[in-house]
This record gives sequence, structure tokens and C-alpha cells, in this order.
Amino acid sequence: MGNKSIQTPLDAKVVGDMHAGDTVLLSGIIYTGRDAMHKFLFENKDATKLPIDLEGAVIYHCGPIVVKEPNGWRVAAAGPTTSYRISLYIPEILLRYGVRAFIGKGGLSPDASSAMKKYGAVYLSAVGGCAQVLAESIVKVIDVHYYKEFGPPEAVWKLQVKDFPLLVTIDAHGKDIHRDVAEASAAARNKFCGTRR
Repeated sequence: MGNKSIQTPLDAKVVGDMHAGDTVLLSGIIYTGRDAMHKFLFENKDATKLPIDLEGAVIYHCGPIVVKEPNGWRVAAAGPTTSYRISLYIPEILLRYGVRAFIGKGGLSPDASSAMKKYGAVYLSAVGGCAQVLAESIVKVIDVHYYKEFGPPEAVWKLQVKDFPLLVTIDAHGKDIHRDVAEASAAARNKFCGTRR
């Protein structure tokens, strides 16, 4: 386990050098995306017509609070949303678009976790309950897509971040901390319950 400063877009080498348990300071461009975006990407038949380039991209499962100001947009809060419910779409998105990382909270389904290894991607956990603190690492709102179609929370916000703090919890080598903790907890529970009379 180590500390890493990484820059987007990500490539296979950078992803391969990350291991579950590593802390990461992420800088560069990320895209927010929730249920609407993932469903749209899953159903989209022509990746070349997207207004964003997802090759090597990082998608943040987040519905940020974004404030309109005279000189543009400002992110006031940007906490992670639960990723598990979006898991259904992740393997196909990895296959089609070349996304290299997802940021969220709470882990992924077994199929989505396995897809991280299959397609060379990582899942990065952001701390829940720290939405305003995380927003401090967002340097600039560069653009927004599908604002009218999806609405502000579900829109795809293109953000520039600097030293965004994250933890690698599913890596491209098959290690899944969420799964390991769940299995250890189940074993401990079964052991405890088995000794009760």
C-alpha cells in the first residue's frame, strides 16, 4: 500500500500500478455521472457521437451542487453517491468506451468488480459526508453536458480537479476490499452466532 499522485487521462500502466489500499491524489479532468448517464451510455450505439471522450477517463458517481456565478459555475458540494445501483451498466461501459476508473462509495456488484480486472480499470472510494471538503479539490467547472436532458444533478459535469483524495478499493488485479470486508464480517458473524446457545 502506498500514496500516489496521478494525472488523468489514465492508461493501462498507471492503472496497473495502483493496488487496493493505496491512497490516491487525483488531478486532471473527471466527469460526473449518475444513473441517467450510465443508462444512456449503456443504450448508446455509437460512441463516436458523444460530446465527451471517455478513453482513459474517470467517472465520478456524484450529483454535485453547482452554483451559477457571473464568471461561470462553482461546485459548492460534491459528495459521492452509492455506486452499487449503477453496477449493471459498468462492464459494458468499460468494454465500449475505455473508461479507466470510477469514483463512488459503497463498492460494486460482483460482475462489475470482476470487470475491473477484465478491462484494466479501478474503483476509487471517496469519503461520504465530506461533500464540501471534496469540492475544495475541484479547481474549475470546464463544461456541462445533458443539462436539459437529465437535469442538474444527473447532468455530466466536466470538472478539473487538483489532489482529489481517494482510496483504491477495487484494483485491476482482482483485489476487492469491499468483498473482503463483507466475507470477513460474515465469517465473524457465523462464528459468533455458532457459539451462542
